Amino acid sequence: MATNPDRGTDRQYAGFTRREWQRSLHFLLHGCGFVGSTLLITWGLFVLFFLAIGGFSFDGFVHQLNNFTSRYVAAEPTRTGAFLDMFAAAHMVLSTAVIALRATRILPPRQVEGDSRHG
Repeated sequence: MATNPDRGTDRQYAGFTRREWQRSLHFLLHGCGFVGSTLLITWGLFVLFFLAIGGFSFDGFVHQLNNFTSRYVAAEPTRTGAFLDMFAAAHMVLSTAVIALRATRILPPRQVEGDSRHG
């Protein structure tokens, strides 16, 4: 004869129940996925920019990257520092725009109570 454990006495791990840990980790994984995908989208926008100024051809893209890198390597430290500041500002503006467009995806979707799907 098997006995059923009492569900009211959930084991605690570092002050949280197992269900609370699961919810926290789900939220953390969703947040990391959102940040990672936003970062990849903004890098893709930079690639799209170089493709656009290269005439949407691979040869033009590589030519523009070669032009950019040769000027960056030949520049003096104050000019490269100014470029890094400009790049950081552009990256923050693009990231803010992407986050604003994806605002509905920041939080994981809520499950409706009584939903028959369990996964």
